Amino acid sequence: MSEKITGPQSYFPSIEKKYGKPVEHWFGILDSHRDKAHMEMVALMKSEHEMGHGHANALVAYYRKKKSL
Repeated sequence: MSEKITGPQSYFPSIEKKYGKPVEHWFGILDSHRDKAHMEMVALMKSEHEMGHGHANALVAYYRKKKSL
């Protein structure tokens, strides 16, 4: 039996479905903005990529934890 995914990763399937790109695409975009603070990165995803707040926040939270930012 597989373990239920929780936290920011639980948003990944719906992010990929809604925006038509794998999460790695979005992480690549965040790579070029790694000097920004968490909420600045969220704002960027919302304004430049028309992402909803929850999806943007999930990507940024996971990305920053993975990169130890």
